[in-house]
Amino acid sequence: MLAMDGAELKQSIKASEGRVVLSENVVGHEPMDGITTSEIAAAFGADLILLNGLDVLNPIILGLYPGEETLATAKAHHDGESIHRLQKLVGRPIGVNLEPVDPNAKMAEDRLIIPEGRMASEKTLQEVEKLGFNFVVLTGNPGTGVTNAQIAANIKVAKKNFHGLVIAGKMHGAGVDEPVVSEESVNAFLEAGADVILVPAVGTVPGFDDAELKEVVKLAHDKGALVMSTIGTSQEGSGSSYIENVAIRNKIDGVDIQHVGDAAWGIQSPFENIFAMSKAIRGERHAIVRMARSINR
Repeated sequence: MLAMDGAELKQSIKASEGRVVLSENVVGHEPMDGITTSEIAAAFGADLILLNGLDVLNPIILGLYPGEETLATAKAHHDGESIHRLQKLVGRPIGVNLEPVDPNAKMAEDRLIIPEGRMASEKTLQEVEKLGFNFVVLTGNPGTGVTNAQIAANIKVAKKNFHGLVIAGKMHGAGVDEPVVSEESVNAFLEAGADVILVPAVGTVPGFDDAELKEVVKLAHDKGALVMSTIGTSQEGSGSSYIENVAIRNKIDGVDIQHVGDAAWGIQSPFENIFAMSKAIRGERHAIVRMARSINR
């Protein structure tokens, strides 16, 4: 999987017929006993790992290198190998969030200022390519002022500067006073060249229902793109029965990737919820095989 380019990874996901689990985790929290959160997420069955809060111009992932287990002791490794090291440890494709911040966005809440290395731009997308990421997600964290128009603009930049999979859309409002999902924004993302359209999972954002998700899936699939549903509203910390219900509903609606976010603890979803999602969308046998398979097999 790690040798796949964006087109090959996309085809692999499509061939999995809705069985792909993506786990998102924040890189700036102290790891458990020196093990990165990504490694634990992979151990519980995640197929794809998404890094949140990573400054790609200063790529510190706590727990990745010896002596980098707290922010107080962290030393940035600029050897260009941090993502390759993580890929070797987890044996999974690794992606990163970059945020298409719109300075002119009409905000519904106070704006959160983030470092340049977390914003989507030609400079940061070129760095994502150099670091060796397998995919990039163009989306917004709460309060950062990411707009759908800016996402569409940055998809075009990403396609020119990055050879991996490009995923784009919103999990929630990102602090901006505009619809999270609209037919207009989805069409703009597809025309800009997005490989995967990101939408909230049904059951997360108020008012976004199965019928609307099915319309997005049809639009995307008709244009050769995939769809990823996301749980990024702190409900990733809800019980396993909620996770299972959402997973089944979104699979029925036709999504290709199911994401479980990091807002439950501010680090990662409860790991048992990754397993609950995995078991719900692909059954116990495949869930256990994914957990048990050696990364060197």
